[in-house]
Amino acid sequence: MITTKNTLEVTTQNDEQLMVSIANGNKKAFDALYARYEKKMFYFFFRKLNNNQEKSEDFLHDLFMKIIEKPEAFDTSKAFSPWFYSVAHNMVKNEYKKMEVRKIMDTESDTTRIVNRELDPMHSAEEQLFKQRLFEELSHLNQDSSTAFIMKYHEGYSIEEIAKALNIKEGTVKSKLFYAKQVLSEKLEMFNPKN
Repeated sequence: MITTKNTLEVTTQNDEQLMVSIANGNKKAFDALYARYEKKMFYFFFRKLNNNQEKSEDFLHDLFMKIIEKPEAFDTSKAFSPWFYSVAHNMVKNEYKKMEVRKIMDTESDTTRIVNRELDPMHSAEEQLFKQRLFEELSHLNQDSSTAFIMKYHEGYSIEEIAKALNIKEGTVKSKLFYAKQVLSEKLEMFNPKN
């Protein structure tokens, strides 16, 4: 049983240890986990929910409420992050089922993890157009392919982690990523400079 006495101890715990602490009623552990994942999960929802800030905030709130209400739903012998993305992915899937329509996503949100460098104005405009088209085309892919692509190439998750999060085989993840890259390379060919 893991207990913490101060904030410093809590912030040095890994995600799985924090979940044990949360299950034991430690509010500081929840605060630490929230601080680690708030921006990532908001961004995930924002991309998946058509850049709707209000809805993304609601989904973020609901996601963390699941942890508060049922921390025991997480198997602490497994990795937390893939499980957490899996929960978020399922929330979005359920929302799409309710909406029955997938809307095109634009890219008004923070994309510093995709591009984190100073660009000249011309290049910056082209980069912004590329990102807009990229996420627009991602919205046309099936949900699993789009999520796998974002998790792999935006968040840096491994094939194994993505497979666990989406509850599919690693080979299926690789196929979905291959398919997504093929489609995107065709759709975004105009951005590929020919030497």
